[in-house]
Amino acid sequence: MFESFPPLILSTGLTCAIAGLQDKDRHRLNDTIARLHSVNGHLWNIENRVRGTLLSTAQVADCKREIDHLNAERNALAERADEFFGSLTGPNHIDAPLHTETIASVVDRLSVLTLRIWHSERAASRDELARRRVPALHNQREELCAALDSLVSDVVAGDRRLPAPARFKLYGQDDAILTEIKPSRHLYRVIAFGGLSECGKSTGAEFVRRACGAQRLKIGFLLRQAASRDGLTDPYMLSARRQAELLLSELNRFAEAHADTRLFTVESVHDDVSIAELKKLMGDALQIVYLDVPFTVRVERAGMPLRSVAAKDRVKMSRGAHQVAALADHMIDNSGSITALRARLRRVALPPASTTLRVTTPYTLGVPAAIASATVDFTDTLRAYGSGVQLIALTGSTSEGTWIADWSDLDLLVIAEHEVTGRIHEALARYRTALNGMVSLGPTLVTPGELTARRLTPRLTFALHELQKGSPVLYAAPGINLPTITRDELALAAVQELPQVILTMRRLRTSVEPVTLRQLYKHLVLACRLLLREHDQWESGSDQILAVASHMPGMTTISVPSLAEISNAWRNGDVELVLKPVTAAVDQLLAWYAAQLAA
Repeated sequence: MFESFPPLILSTGLTCAIAGLQDKDRHRLNDTIARLHSVNGHLWNIENRVRGTLLSTAQVADCKREIDHLNAERNALAERADEFFGSLTGPNHIDAPLHTETIASVVDRLSVLTLRIWHSERAASRDELARRRVPALHNQREELCAALDSLVSDVVAGDRRLPAPARFKLYGQDDAILTEIKPSRHLYRVIAFGGLSECGKSTGAEFVRRACGAQRLKIGFLLRQAASRDGLTDPYMLSARRQAELLLSELNRFAEAHADTRLFTVESVHDDVSIAELKKLMGDALQIVYLDVPFTVRVERAGMPLRSVAAKDRVKMSRGAHQVAALADHMIDNSGSITALRARLRRVALPPASTTLRVTTPYTLGVPAAIASATVDFTDTLRAYGSGVQLIALTGSTSEGTWIADWSDLDLLVIAEHEVTGRIHEALARYRTALNGMVSLGPTLVTPGELTARRLTPRLTFALHELQKGSPVLYAAPGINLPTITRDELALAAVQELPQVILTMRRLRTSVEPVTLRQLYKHLVLACRLLLREHDQWESGSDQILAVASHMPGMTTISVPSLAEISNAWRNGDVELVLKPVTAAVDQLLAWYAAQLAA
């Protein structure tokens, strides 16, 4: 890491002139001047280092390349500063004399002089010549500030003209106007893991890779790869800014080579200065996660001697690893359960979003009036519980408008805090009583935390996807946050649910009776629907699903009566008329499925 250096204090007249700029320009100019001074500080340090007698040829070459990079950045920053200084210029008099250098050039000289004074004062105790130079250097600074204020005053009054700020310098293959690297349009989100030894960085990154589909990378690997491309032997000798640029350039390469990957993780963040620079370059696209774990817990988990963990901590802390905590977007206490850690990481990796939902009343869903009335009473009861209840919805065939009396279930979804579940159970009991056996009620009760932590069953995943597509709800709390379900997640949920559906269908098939018709048929349709989703076919409606499934590779036509015929037979007690073709279709699908997996 580079040594610290003193702040740059501008002359009084220039400071007053800058204060008159618009807020945005003033902030940008001050940031540019601060970066220019920082670059000069780094240049001073690296030029001192390259004079060392113990450096290898490769290390000297690295230093020279870094000096070139910093000089290019120095000139680019000076030109940028002069663009802002140009707005200070008053209306020039026709005969106004031309000054020899720009204001930024004088500021650059003031920056270097500030560093020279600081280094000379530090050396004064051991170097008599340096000690005698210090008063003269301070006098030079006073004269330079006075000259700078005079120049600014003349420029503002229009009594002095400034030369064009372009420097047109070249450093190897780098033009003087250095283009700031920006994140690739394919680099959507990067999570950087920081923390001390044995805090769980690797465990956390591996979970995000496995559960959220992230591409997992190491900072050391990225730096070595980028340095190799630039012909650098030791990237850790570079300035923090340059390291950040190398990291971003390599992340951009990975993102462009893996355009379908929307999430990357990098570990391990041990340098607070370079990660701060990377944050400046990436903004919110980079999310810094710091895992905070007490030392005793880390020792216990590592199964290592206390002194070994302490030694590793000392190395990391010497690089600034503990100071990453002050930069973190997310501080996670990882001294608790793995369940808590994974919940937090899922929220960081796949943050929930505020969702606008379509709210309706049960009377618009096509259910009988008595069922609609009982549902209204239940909804009103839950709404009275206040903010503990977040959402109430009827899902499945009810929300799709395909509900069939004496055939369809009433699938209920309630999102509520755990503290009110006891009262919800009581309300559900009254709801069932009010339904009076008119329909089978299937409630799903889930907490907001389970959703935002994405602890989702496949069926819950499907229900949430339908809501975000526009299926109506009976109640939604203002500003409710729900996980966004992607098409890929929906397809994965289909793959995950299908084995359980097949097993249930086989169990139902072992004892075919009239009473099992409804369940057999529903599982037949559901299995076909999930199989079609694996083939990237998104059909709805029972008859349409079975018709399209008949064309899956290796499948023969699934021949069953229409849903209207089957539901009528069920309602009228003529189950035997349709049970045989449904059973045959189930046998057909099970045989096809077994053959597909036999290879």
